[in-house]
Parts: sequence; C-alpha cells; structure tokens
Amino acid sequence: MPKFFVKENQVQNNKITIIGSDVNHIINVLRMKDGDKLNICNADNSQNYLAEIINIQKKEIECKIIETLEAKEESNVDITIYQGLPKADKMELIIQKSTELGVKELIPVDMERCVSKINGKDAAKKIERWQKISYSAAKQSMRNIVPKVNDVINSINAIGQVTLQSEPAIVAARAKYEALPAQAKGSVTNYATLQAAETTLAGLKQPH
Repeated sequence: MPKFFVKENQVQNNKITIIGSDVNHIINVLRMKDGDKLNICNADNSQNYLAEIINIQKKEIECKIIETLEAKEESNVDITIYQGLPKADKMELIIQKSTELGVKELIPVDMERCVSKINGKDAAKKIERWQKISYSAAKQSMRNIVPKVNDVINSINAIGQVTLQSEPAIVAARAKYEALPAQAKGSVTNYATLQAAETTLAGLKQPH
C-alpha cells in the first residue's frame, strides 16, 4: 500500500488533505481513484493512518481516516550521520540508503580535503534536492519520519557538535576512571583520548 507524509495541519476532523507533488504522483503515476486506500503518516508526530480517498481535485486530494495504525517501523536509537561531501552525485545514494537503514538526521560536512564544494545558492538547491530524496526514500521504506538533511557545515563545527552531544559519555568515562584503584589507572590505554575530549568540551563551553 502506498505511503505518504503530511503535516499536522493537514489532518483535521477525521480527514486528511494531501497537497503538493504527491497529488500528481497519486493521480498520474499510481492512477488511484476514489475508494482507494493509502497509508498516511503525520510527519510531525509519526502517527500513521489507514485512509480512503474520497475526493480528488487538481491540487489536493481529500481522504477519510478509516483507522489509526500502530507505528512499529522506527528504531529506538536516534542516529545522526556527519557525512563529508563526496564527488559527483554520490551524496544522493548515501542519503537514500541512510534513510532506508533508519537514520534520523544527516549533516553534510565540508571537509578540508573534500573535492566537492558547494556554497551560496548552489548549497540551498542541493539541500532542497537532498531533502526530496530523503522524503522519497522514507516513503519507499515505510518510515514514520522523514530524516532531515541539514545545511552544510565545516569540519570544526562538526567536531564541536559531536563533542557537545557526547558530554554525558565523557562525564561518565571520567567517573569510571576515577573509580578505578590507583594501580589500575596506569593500565588505561585510552586515557589520552578522554583528556582530549575533555579539553575540547571545555573549550566549546567557554564564552566567546
């Protein structure tokens, strides 16, 4: 059964209104008609519905909610990918497969040695294109969310974001280290990594 996403304001009074490019897809590609059923997901809260088409117009399709469906597709692990900009159109495949595999968010990163560079108007167009790919892949793989493709950031900002998000793990690692007996601390092989993470975190939290 085909799946489509809508926003909260498109679900009103036990009815759902489909708008945008999905209208053309339903009418001219799937050639659906009144009485046909769709799986529709509210992208704002991941609520799924079994709905029946009751009115097809040129710019919108009205559906009646038949029942609320239990959502089981999403993982309880939130995954964010920081992806360096690849050559050519490889990013499109990465976004498609990442969405199909359950990623929640993807952040393009302009690394120092990236051959591909985008900025300005090109960046805005690329993000719009990539978000559409995420949307299509989410429909095809029956996701309950559309993974967000963020604006491109540089590697310094990416490191900063990851470090701040990792603060609970860094604090827990320090507590675990301090709880070790004195003779055991010397055998910890990744202590330098913990110190580096703490230093980076402290620098990020200082007012600038």
